[in-house]
Amino acid sequence: MGSKEFLNAAFGAILTYVNDNLDKSDGMKLDANDIYVVWMCKTLQNCKGLFSTKLPDGMYYEVTYNGDAEEMYLDAYKKWENVVVVKATSEN
Repeated sequence: MGSKEFLNAAFGAILTYVNDNLDKSDGMKLDANDIYVVWMCKTLQNCKGLFSTKLPDGMYYEVTYNGDAEEMYLDAYKKWENVVVVKATSEN
């Protein structure tokens, strides 16, 4: 699977997942223009991408294509918080 095919498949998987899980009473439906790529990498026969949507729900999606097994996996995550981690100093 090439990069373009991976992106098309990932967008399709995210669209299906989000639209199946949106609150039906909100009357919203996501389309491909509402999804954006945060990061993507293709190494040999494998692809991985991080994606998000324009929805204000704090969700992001990790899509992985395993070229050996010809399987694609979708992980959905919610950002709970952003914490500053203080850089540790080393003493000599």
